[in-house]
Amino acid sequence: MAKSGNGSRQKGTLRKVLRYIKKYWVYLVLSIVMAALTVTLTLYLPILTGRVIDLIVRKGEVDFDGVFAILRQMAVVIGITAAAQWVMNICNNKMTYRIVQDIRDEAFKRIEILPLKYIDEHSYGEVVSRVIADVDQFADGLLMGFTQFFTGVITILGTLGFMLSVNVGITGVVVLITPLSFLVAAFIARKTFVMFRAQSETRGEQTALIEEMIGNQKVVQAFSHEDEALEEFDEINGRLEKCSLKAIFYSSITNPSTRFVNNLVYAGVAVAGAVFAIRGGISVGQLSCFLSYANQYTKPFNEISGVVTELQNALACAARIFALIEEEPQIPDKDNAVCLGDVEGSVDLAHVDFSYMPDKKLITDFNLSVRPGQRVAIVGPTGCGKTTVINLLMRFYDVNAGSIRVEGHDIRDVTRKSLRANYGMVLQETWLKGGTVRDNIVMGKPEATEEEIIAAAKASHAHSFIKRLPDGYDTIIAEDGGNLSQGQKQLLCITRVMLCLPPMLILDEATSSIDTRTEIRIQKAFAAMMEGRTSFIVAHRLSTIREADVILVMKDGNIIEQGDHETLLKQNGFYATLYNSQFVGYSA
Repeated sequence: MAKSGNGSRQKGTLRKVLRYIKKYWVYLVLSIVMAALTVTLTLYLPILTGRVIDLIVRKGEVDFDGVFAILRQMAVVIGITAAAQWVMNICNNKMTYRIVQDIRDEAFKRIEILPLKYIDEHSYGEVVSRVIADVDQFADGLLMGFTQFFTGVITILGTLGFMLSVNVGITGVVVLITPLSFLVAAFIARKTFVMFRAQSETRGEQTALIEEMIGNQKVVQAFSHEDEALEEFDEINGRLEKCSLKAIFYSSITNPSTRFVNNLVYAGVAVAGAVFAIRGGISVGQLSCFLSYANQYTKPFNEISGVVTELQNALACAARIFALIEEEPQIPDKDNAVCLGDVEGSVDLAHVDFSYMPDKKLITDFNLSVRPGQRVAIVGPTGCGKTTVINLLMRFYDVNAGSIRVEGHDIRDVTRKSLRANYGMVLQETWLKGGTVRDNIVMGKPEATEEEIIAAAKASHAHSFIKRLPDGYDTIIAEDGGNLSQGQKQLLCITRVMLCLPPMLILDEATSSIDTRTEIRIQKAFAAMMEGRTSFIVAHRLSTIREADVILVMKDGNIIEQGDHETLLKQNGFYATLYNSQFVGYSA
């Protein structure tokens, strides 16, 4: 059952590859035509060589005029063969790398529309491995297949045709031994596909670990986790070594196995040809021609068996990238989805249920009504569902039950783009792309003027440190702002929102990486920015949310207390306990 399952998966992957090839059928047809021309002319050369030999009867009896005429003919044939092979290689390269471009484009587009659940459940390195390493391996196999498979098959058929035209009997010897090569190739093909797939999957694991360890090297070193990381890498590397050795071993026995069969063919042709020549059935030139054909006939079996091995690797890699491309995308916007405009900021959550895992409840019967311009703070212990509420408001995840409405519209009936355009979000986890400081600030408003950019930077207190950078706003920053401090990165993220100033704001620990003095100024800037805008503030430092209109105290996915700061303190409940616990020990 496992073999048939692997076979059906392999055929399914091959069908998908053929769909991409179909788009470039012109290159494919031209490549096949050029391959046929190359092979035909290559096979014609032994005939010309045989004729030259037959013109050399004995010493002193050589038809030099005939020899030179044939040599000129051979030069023309070789020139045309080289040109045809050059055109064939161009077609194969264009076809292969355009297919690879299409696959990568489709994979990246699919990543952009995948639900966040998929990204959360798969390591970044493993996804990157599929899009980069697996597609590269697929391209290598495909290019080798196009380049050698067509010429190999046509060479086999062509040599058989030419040999039949010269002598049927000797050709029969060749045909009788040929099936051995097919049996060898078929056996190796079955073995290698499974092994190359395991190699590809293990390589993805290794890439994921490397990406994770390099991206978090400070934490690894801070906790002296180097030895454990090395052990984990060695374990994966060991498995990759075993997978690769098995795959390479089976693929490497292809060549010697087919060469053994080829030598049998050559020996059979030589013995049978010699017998026919002694009896006068063929001339010495024809025997020479036949031996040349026998050599050319067997060579493609080596190439095709190597191609089959490479194609197994290519198909195994293709299966992984197709699995990504065929992942279920996020639920698309409805055909009649509303495009939000003129938003004042009213948000209503009614009987909302949500959980990341079906068997583990998180948010149950969550109700909240927010008026335009209200500042809503969400507090509670770690894991109570604060960030989850933000994910639901932004529709990064859809509710399991109940509804979330903005301006009276269920957000499932609203386009995601227009919904998110009406929110400005600053998270605790900063993200900056590789590029200039300006590129990062204008991400949400590409058409912003220089004056608007500077005004936003001054409002967020980022202008002063930006001016101190080598090229100011044109300074190139590394991916994820690697050459900036965490506080500077967060200031740029705040500037990005300041520039857009949407009607609703989400601040999730937005000042957690900023020093106290700057935080006081930022809080004043936030206060001005939030004026008249609906704001959702997630904070662990409760001193930062005392000015909120409504404070929601969450525990285990439910709102257990609700009110302003003074009201909740007077209740002397869970919020008061949380608030007072932050100051325990300071009086001492």
